[in-house]
Amino acid sequence: MTRVIIVRHGQSTYNVERRIQGRTDASTLTDKGRSDAGKVGKALSNIAFTAIYSSPLNRAKTTAEIIRSELVEHSSVIQVSEHLVEVDLPLWAGMLSLDVKEKFPDDYSIWKKRPHELHMIVSDAHGTRELFPVLALYEQAKQFWQEMLSRHQGETILIVGHNGINRALISTALGIPPSVYHGLQQSNCAISVLNFAGGLGDTVQLDSMNQTQHLEDTLPTLRPNHQGFRLLLVRHGETEWNRQGKFQGQIDVPLNDNGRAQAGKTGEFLQEVALDFAFSSTMARPKETAEIILQKHADIKLELLDGLREISHGSWEGKFESEIEQEFPGVLERWRTVPAEVQMPQGENLQQLWERSVAAWQSILQSAEVNQWQIGLVVAHDATNKTLLCNILGLSPENFWNFRQGNGAVSVIDYPLGASGLPVLQAMNITSHLSGGVLDKTAAGAL
Repeated sequence: MTRVIIVRHGQSTYNVERRIQGRTDASTLTDKGRSDAGKVGKALSNIAFTAIYSSPLNRAKTTAEIIRSELVEHSSVIQVSEHLVEVDLPLWAGMLSLDVKEKFPDDYSIWKKRPHELHMIVSDAHGTRELFPVLALYEQAKQFWQEMLSRHQGETILIVGHNGINRALISTALGIPPSVYHGLQQSNCAISVLNFAGGLGDTVQLDSMNQTQHLEDTLPTLRPNHQGFRLLLVRHGETEWNRQGKFQGQIDVPLNDNGRAQAGKTGEFLQEVALDFAFSSTMARPKETAEIILQKHADIKLELLDGLREISHGSWEGKFESEIEQEFPGVLERWRTVPAEVQMPQGENLQQLWERSVAAWQSILQSAEVNQWQIGLVVAHDATNKTLLCNILGLSPENFWNFRQGNGAVSVIDYPLGASGLPVLQAMNITSHLSGGVLDKTAAGAL
């Protein structure tokens, strides 16, 4: 496995001024940006990196240098890669965002709603050319992956880049389309982790995304002009069958003592979050997880949705992998590699899970809209959560294994324009409150 940790540069002067940075190198890190870079370094200090890559732009390069100075093993020389430079917005670079919106209203609307369609006519020393900034950025990200992954198989790599290129790196790794460019958040000095089984196009898992807890931010801050609502998607705590690696599916296995402790830690982690509402699967393990979390929010009524229950593994339920392989030779391997093609014997397939879980999710969105709720808790299961994340990011059931969901982990999904607007995955699989570090050590056992 090749582990890649991706960090966005620290706060810059242009970030504070709300200017478009693009590829201009005029901005520098603020004092906060430098301080936060040091916090990233401390959070990553005990991880041994084989290589460190940085954008050539100073705000990223300075961040990388500060992080490197905090690492226990900081012998790796920072390698500058042109493929990590920020999205190219030459007609807007250096302008205030408000001025861009006023001067280029049509293009700015396209940028926000259909970013893959934005194009600019650029005249420079090389002549006049037509530029599609987001599409070009995605090609740039693919080139970086192809070069880097072939060079560092089985190693641990650090990348320090920018908001746009980091989104493109994560998106091209997972197959998220450029139309969803704004559907991923990358906060200053946030940490994301990808695990690659091979090269680009082979199996890849988003271990976590946009962690900000090392910056003393429980959750990423809401974007400016946020008018909608936020959902906190949590996987239930550990069960004894999780620990043993036994398939449980729709068998109603309760939390074990460790699972209750995980739920308690998740409750402490979220205790200062102003929850308005809460939903859970009808099954015992997420319901108890939600009830423990809501001990810190006594005024919130928990509502149960049958559509959020775990996938039915049918004849696999109650069995270990070795027993399943013996009884259904080769099917487990297909479940691991082509999950959307597998029909569970006397159980469900992913399309059936998709239809009922997405319908349940939509009912939650409508309830939030109608009641004008701001922040809600949703507690469900591993397969259910992975399916919902695929749906949120414009992916299909084939991408099911691209997402890790630890027991007690928190993911954050914003709907800044309400239920009908583009959802934004603000953070995924936060487990720092459980493991004390940036790497998930909680995901146990079978589904």
